[in-house]
Amino acid sequence: MTPPVFAHGSLRLYLLALLEERPRHGYELIQALSDRFGGTYSPSAGTIYPRLSKLEEEGLVSKSTDGRKTVYEITDAGRAELDARRGELDGIENEVTDSVRRLADGVRAEVNGAMRSLRAELASAAREAKRSATKAPASASGGTSSTGWGGDARAESSRAVHEIDLVLSEFRQQLRTDLRTHASHGRVTPESVTLLRARLAQVRADVMATLTDH
Repeated sequence: MTPPVFAHGSLRLYLLALLEERPRHGYELIQALSDRFGGTYSPSAGTIYPRLSKLEEEGLVSKSTDGRKTVYEITDAGRAELDARRGELDGIENEVTDSVRRLADGVRAEVNGAMRSLRAELASAAREAKRSATKAPASASGGTSSTGWGGDARAESSRAVHEIDLVLSEFRQQLRTDLRTHASHGRVTPESVTLLRARLAQVRADVMATLTDH
């Protein structure tokens, strides 16, 4: 579930700021908030309309009908309150940035945990392959030369684990770079964490399936 972005009373102030730009109907306000914060905060109609009604009761906004749409417009009283509290708007932006940063940190933690788990699984599989290779005959005559089948299998397994480790490190570094870039624009959301967790779990299952098949 998306965590709250606005502190108590901050959303109404931000609605006034959006209406100062131009009159808008309810859906436009919802879309503007979602766009402004890169999808990090996408309020429901049940969140926006009661606040608009309250602002109207207080005389800070007025509404008119445009066809089937209700358009809201800031009043002079609304502009006066907005001017008096304009300094708080910067604080709201900072709060949202901090929220996005926490989400990005959560995604990085998920990546690191998944990478460690997958490495452990692969290392365990490599050890098991080494034990199995040691027990297997190295040649048709029953010899145990270290350069026979068992030695080749162990060497190949070791090389594969090393290569996978490099792939995982490269993936983690690239994803961290991408996350920092997108987090600075408010585009990292809780859905990013959910998607990443599901996809990494599937990748791990697919890789482990290739091992058990052998």
